[in-house]
Amino acid sequence: MLIRPAQPEDFPAVAALTNVFIRETAIHFGYDPVTADDLHKAWAGHRDRYPWLVAELEGRFAGYAKAGPWRERAAYQWTPESGIYVEPWTQRRGVGRALYVRLFEVLRAQGYHSLVAGITLPNEPSVRLHEAVGFVPAGVIARAGWKFGRWHDVGFWQKPLAPEGHTPGPIAPPRG
Repeated sequence: MLIRPAQPEDFPAVAALTNVFIRETAIHFGYDPVTADDLHKAWAGHRDRYPWLVAELEGRFAGYAKAGPWRERAAYQWTPESGIYVEPWTQRRGVGRALYVRLFEVLRAQGYHSLVAGITLPNEPSVRLHEAVGFVPAGVIARAGWKFGRWHDVGFWQKPLAPEGHTPGPIAPPRG
């Protein structure tokens, strides 16, 4: 398995995978499909601060993980939010874990303190993955989103990236 930084040519596959979750599940709260250009712009606008990683398995696109702003106010800058999506054919083959392990390494090297993940509930496979890589439950927002004719709760999990008592410094740009 290869885990590497996202490149412009990855965004058709990133959009296609994201759209599966938009169209078919409540896991992604988007209603409308995204384009490769939409996601490329989102990546390009933050790539100097937040990493996006791509997994390849058997020479094929297998999924992606990304970090982005969790909240906009300055005091939150050391805690990004993650997103992770893997191709259905790769599930339970270690792709999500490998993406997250590498994302944690990059974020630690940049100087981030912790990472937040939101999970539409119920979603036992995602909860298992997040807890297996060290996220801990941080709370649930009941009826946070409306999709497919019903309300959905969102649980939040947090992963420490730095030791207790860590004093933050400036955030460095992501490196491969």
